[in-house]
Amino acid sequence: MSLFEQYRPQGLDDVVGQSAAVQQIKTVLARGWGGRAWWITGFSGTGKTTLARIIAAQGAIELGTEELDSQNLTPARLRDIEHEMQYRMLGEKPGKAYIVNEAHGLRKDTIRQLLVMLERIPSYCTWIFTTTKSGECKLFDDDTGGDAAPLLSRCIELSLVRDDAAFAKRAREIAQAEGVDGLPLSVYESIVAASKGNLRRVLQRIEAGSFKADAMAALERDYAMVASTKGERAEAQRQQLTAAMAKCKGGA
Repeated sequence: MSLFEQYRPQGLDDVVGQSAAVQQIKTVLARGWGGRAWWITGFSGTGKTTLARIIAAQGAIELGTEELDSQNLTPARLRDIEHEMQYRMLGEKPGKAYIVNEAHGLRKDTIRQLLVMLERIPSYCTWIFTTTKSGECKLFDDDTGGDAAPLLSRCIELSLVRDDAAFAKRAREIAQAEGVDGLPLSVYESIVAASKGNLRRVLQRIEAGSFKADAMAALERDYAMVASTKGERAEAQRQQLTAAMAKCKGGA
């Protein structure tokens, strides 16, 4: 199992860097889980699928949750799903959840059918669409029929943000748990920034071992910035960076 999957948040209180979205979800869920649709946008690696799965798990077990690729979601498949939605699951969580990933790839004829279907979601079902910011823009740019805006109006919209500081702190915590830490938080902040806020990508680098090279490059860059600076503070920074580079070379 990858580090990203191993440490994927299982509940809303475990999600980092998305406090506003988490609070919005809690507020909506307090009014009920089913009979509604969600539209989650955000940069890659900021937690769209994670939040979608957490929302789904509030009312449906794993067997009652289906993840769909947007381009394979045809009108015919939607008709089959509408038939499936007539029946509840058995057990403590009888709900059904449908997660549509890369929603910007939805077909035009599928969007038109969704406009009708989302108006009559059963009280024990929920739909969750995820897409990137750029994908959402493309969806609107290509929307010659004017169907995209009505689709979003049928959903609760969540906009995820890039919180590099929170992601860096979490990456360091995971590195510590895996025994590959020993570097200052500023190194993680630099690498998260270089990865454009994609926490998944940072964890993949840690897992693949390329994080060491990334960390050394960040430390050397920081050292070069204070190398010729005078004063006690600059000297303290140089000492800290020198120690960190020694740890990095030693495999920490």
